[in-house]
Amino acid sequence: MARWLSHSSLWLPIPKSNSNLNSNPNSRVLQYQHAYRAQLRVRCSDVGEEKEKEEKKKKKKRLSEQSSWEAKDAEGRDYLYRLGKEADNMNIAVGQRAGVIDSLFAGNFLGKDSDIVFDYRQKVTRSFEYLHGDYYIAPLFMDKVVCHIVKNYLAHILNTKVPLILGIWGGKGQGKSFQTELIFQAMGVEPVIMSAGELESERAGEPGKLIRERYRTASQVVQNQGKMSCLMINDIDAGLGRFGNTQMTVNNQIVVGTLMNLSDNPTRVSVGQDWRDSDITNRIPIIVTGNDFSTIYAPLIRDGRMDKFYWQPNLEDILNIVHRMYEKDGISRVEVERVVNTFPNQALDFYGALRSRTYDTSILKWIDDIGGVENFGSKLLKRRKDPSLPVFIPPEQTVDALLEAGYSLIKEQQLIMETKLSKEYMKNIDD
Repeated sequence: MARWLSHSSLWLPIPKSNSNLNSNPNSRVLQYQHAYRAQLRVRCSDVGEEKEKEEKKKKKKRLSEQSSWEAKDAEGRDYLYRLGKEADNMNIAVGQRAGVIDSLFAGNFLGKDSDIVFDYRQKVTRSFEYLHGDYYIAPLFMDKVVCHIVKNYLAHILNTKVPLILGIWGGKGQGKSFQTELIFQAMGVEPVIMSAGELESERAGEPGKLIRERYRTASQVVQNQGKMSCLMINDIDAGLGRFGNTQMTVNNQIVVGTLMNLSDNPTRVSVGQDWRDSDITNRIPIIVTGNDFSTIYAPLIRDGRMDKFYWQPNLEDILNIVHRMYEKDGISRVEVERVVNTFPNQALDFYGALRSRTYDTSILKWIDDIGGVENFGSKLLKRRKDPSLPVFIPPEQTVDALLEAGYSLIKEQQLIMETKLSKEYMKNIDD
């Protein structure tokens, strides 16, 4: 029966006593060595096979067969590492992974690993599904906006300098923003739209960074969706203009500097991350609207950076726009001319407000039918449980009703201009 000898966790069989082996101890040592090496080779081969299996499992365990998130760069770092390095807040902008942060913040309702690209998939573009109907677009306005957009998308093949910004300015309520949105809808442009209210923040530098982020978002629309896009800022003079003794803030200066830098370098836009040679942004046209561009920092609106367009619709444009507005109500062009001639020198939104004012009587009647002012809130909020609400019947649009509404609006305008109660309450106010 063979005996067993333990040697470094390897159990070696000891052969039966033999006179030859006993007489020759060297041969017995050699036999031990051969057995030890054989089992060592077996053990090493087993360890190598286990390592190969683990490596195969790691290779198979990928986010997706078509995903490039785990692709390594020249330094051996994957895309997630680079994304996290560029982000301001890694937990929010990059992801919330169980085991990395507290489970209280990871949660279970979205799974252990929350959506890692949620912050980059939020809808910040405008698609204009709400624009229904046949609206009139002034030819001069359309030619200017379309030419600016096309020139910027062809800037790399044109042998001339193309201004990045188009500044559309003019009187209040003349349809600058609405006409631009109609052109976007006609061209299939999916823009990123900002307002002057986003050009100020309690944090220094935040509005400038927001503009750069929105600009890069529009670039991603072009690159990822294959659609034209642009950045539009409404009423820019309300956010950047200098009126009287208004104070210039750091954010105003940074926003102006950001727009100037975008005009000079439209394909190199940083949001605070490390610069990379491969980070080339698509050139995106910028359109801004306002009432008085003389209040804006002059180097921003200079020729070469901003192409300026003064929009003041003529009588023919006003008649066409207003007629298209009332065409579905059965108002003829002759009747539209009568309304426009009765209220001359009014902005386009005035004629839209006429239609809204004619609804007042019908709405008051509908409130009475629902049970009066006292029951309006409860019945309206419980409309899902009690769907038996009276049907609202829109008023019939007539020229006399529009004229009556127009005289009412004119009276309110005159009262505001003539009755200045601020002088009555503050005697020392300057004229």
